[in-house]
Amino acid sequence: MALGFGATKAAAQAAPFRPPAVPLITFDPYFSIWSEADRLTDDVTRHWTHHPQPLISLIRIDGASYRLMGVTPKDVHPMPQVGLKTTATQSIYEFDDKHIHVTLSFMTPALPDDLNALTRPVNYIEWKVKSVDGQNHAVSLFDSTSSAVCVNSLTQKVVWSRETMGPLTALKVGTEDQPVLQNSGDDTRIDWGYAYMAASTKLAKGAIGSEDALTSSFVSSGKLPSEDDKKMPRAANDDQPTLALTFDLGSVTPKGVSRHLLMAYDEVYAIKYFGQKLRPFWRRNGATPANLLQEAEQQFDYESKQCVIFDKLLWDDLLLTGGAKYAQVASLSYRQCLAGTGIAADANKQLLMFTKENTSNGDIATVDVIFPMSPIWILFNPTLAKASIVPILSYAASDHWKFPNAPHDLGTYPIARGTDDGGEGMPVEESGNMLIMCDAIAQSEGNAKWLTPWWPKLKQWAEYLENYGLDPEDQLCTDDFMGHLAHNANLSVKAILGLAAYGDLCRINGDNASAERYDKLAKTDAAHWMKVADAGNHSLLAFDRPNTWSQKYNLVWDRILNLNVFPASVARQEIEFYKSVLKPYGVPLDSRTTLTKTDWSYWSATMATDLDGFEALTAPIYDFLTHTSARSPLMDSYVTTDIKSDGMHARPVVGGIFIKMLSDHATWRKWIGFDDKEKPGQWAPLPKMPKLVEVIPSSRTSPVTWKYTTDKPTEGWTTSGFDDSTWKQGAGPFGSEGTPGIAPKTIWTSDDIWMRREFTVPNGADDLQALVYHDEDVEVYVNGVLATKEAGYVNSYEPLDITPAAKAMLKPGAKIVIAVHCHQTTGGQGVDVGFVKATKG
Repeated sequence: MALGFGATKAAAQAAPFRPPAVPLITFDPYFSIWSEADRLTDDVTRHWTHHPQPLISLIRIDGASYRLMGVTPKDVHPMPQVGLKTTATQSIYEFDDKHIHVTLSFMTPALPDDLNALTRPVNYIEWKVKSVDGQNHAVSLFDSTSSAVCVNSLTQKVVWSRETMGPLTALKVGTEDQPVLQNSGDDTRIDWGYAYMAASTKLAKGAIGSEDALTSSFVSSGKLPSEDDKKMPRAANDDQPTLALTFDLGSVTPKGVSRHLLMAYDEVYAIKYFGQKLRPFWRRNGATPANLLQEAEQQFDYESKQCVIFDKLLWDDLLLTGGAKYAQVASLSYRQCLAGTGIAADANKQLLMFTKENTSNGDIATVDVIFPMSPIWILFNPTLAKASIVPILSYAASDHWKFPNAPHDLGTYPIARGTDDGGEGMPVEESGNMLIMCDAIAQSEGNAKWLTPWWPKLKQWAEYLENYGLDPEDQLCTDDFMGHLAHNANLSVKAILGLAAYGDLCRINGDNASAERYDKLAKTDAAHWMKVADAGNHSLLAFDRPNTWSQKYNLVWDRILNLNVFPASVARQEIEFYKSVLKPYGVPLDSRTTLTKTDWSYWSATMATDLDGFEALTAPIYDFLTHTSARSPLMDSYVTTDIKSDGMHARPVVGGIFIKMLSDHATWRKWIGFDDKEKPGQWAPLPKMPKLVEVIPSSRTSPVTWKYTTDKPTEGWTTSGFDDSTWKQGAGPFGSEGTPGIAPKTIWTSDDIWMRREFTVPNGADDLQALVYHDEDVEVYVNGVLATKEAGYVNSYEPLDITPAAKAMLKPGAKIVIAVHCHQTTGGQGVDVGFVKATKG
């Protein structure tokens, strides 16, 4: 790492901190494993969705075994855990039984000035073991990874293998079916690609088998079975297939010994981007898993040292900027922010970053998720900040987008298909967000030339805010869970600062006339705002709602970007008022609720001009995270009066906590000076969506008749010979009235529906895709063979790839039965299916 500036002289120490959940393996929304317990042996390790993804670590000391991680084997006692420390890139556990001391570390080499390291889907697990009683001890280590890491449902079948990769032994597991990029939605886990465990062949032994067989063998003998389990494919919950590595440390002395392994995930394809499957960024030049793992092994010593340097330098600056409690929370948020995003390469091998709206609705590239995330990358690496908004800029400038305001999102992760119907409308919110982020990135780099291809769109958004931003109509803002609100004072602040930000972009570009015009307009609007929002000692929630208030977190950008639109007295007054409405665990979002947003609260607190004011508003957040009984990754929403409250979590929005660092311009400039040297080139144009020709029609344009039932059918219902004579008959689409994107001809309001339909495959039908509308989870079968499935919901008909086995049946002249099952949980619902052939658009 190139960071060469000296550490600060801060001597303060952080107060005791107990994270609600500890990041162990973090890379993206799929490769994200946490400990949701005080001790690493108190609970099974879990994906951020709380689904178990068991990692187990055991130690054998002089023939006696102890658990270091995980809850199994249950008859093996845990080694006493005596410490835990979380830094930006590491979670470090300490264990001690008065004979042996173990330091067990989990490291994500997310070095912001090294994109090759940051975008590599590899984490390291390291053990440092030493004798502390003056005696030598025979020690061996065991570590395992469950096949649960590569399935969405434990009933999915998996296959496994081992490979020799140069000096490494690599164990590999993945699903048999490999439904690449077919599983979208919020509460989902990856079920394509392959998980890897790897370690030095000279130092480690590996085996693949059931968890029970592997752990039992190690506990009894200190060794693994001599052969890998050959019973495959089998379901992940069928005698749980597991990868395992062991290390024989020999006789451990007080000098100690260390070992490490690599955990990696090869997604093969990371994002579906307007019909084009994008490779993970690390694969952009044709790298293979063998290249990936060998490079990571070669870089281990170097990256370990650089992570220690980065963590210390960052900690010292966080400490000086916001105090010890701030340093703890911000450090914890660093890996979570990165793990809430997916990183891919476009057709020009340029980096694109896609946020996932975890614990909300799973949206991809949501502008009001990118916006609160943006401070972390504006501070550390503007290349990543650009990469997160380029997909939005490109989509908004395309023929797809017909609206004068900025889009809200691009679809449902990991499928970016756009929202051509306007999607979830937040017109003022997203337009202001985009202009402010563009200005912040331009200020980081000292120029706005990279925005040239999209300048007409920025101008259009500024004009939209000029016409509609000062007194917003009834609409949603980023806090959409609070519902629509007209005359929203905080949203008006965003619009005003969006205009000022556009003016600043014009200044940076040398257009002084436009810069002066928009600066004057923003200041005129701010003066008007101060009159209509005035409530004496604070500002109103909405201009027409007396006796109300809200956090004006958007105001923080006025000072950060040196826009100077509002007098400093406005922020000072707000800070003093927030102190008066402070609850036990923070400042509520507004006068309607006791709910708060962690990211926005840090933004509001950053408006304080002194450290005491900042800490007065943020220390309660630290206290909540330390004491809450809700064991989720860092929550960005919770109830300020309820220590048991849980809320949205594992989201990249916590990158917004770093906004305090941006408010100190000297600190901002220092970190920008160490930005990654690998600057982006020219991003590829937005892919053209293929034209879809319906070969086997859906009911999108005219009704198609189906047999259906809402009672669970007997086994074999997907096959061609099944007797469906007692089923009802109805015209598609099926669904409830008012469901977006579909016009039901047959009303369906129960939890489940099963449908069947016969047809003959016409001539010219080759290389077909399913055309599916589903709200929510859908499965489509062809003559009893699974063709495709997708979780969650869509707002329009979408093409889905079908399995090779199903595709092989769709030959011209073949008589086929399509069988469909759709499951609904809440909200609108609907389903319809056809088959299409894709041609060039």
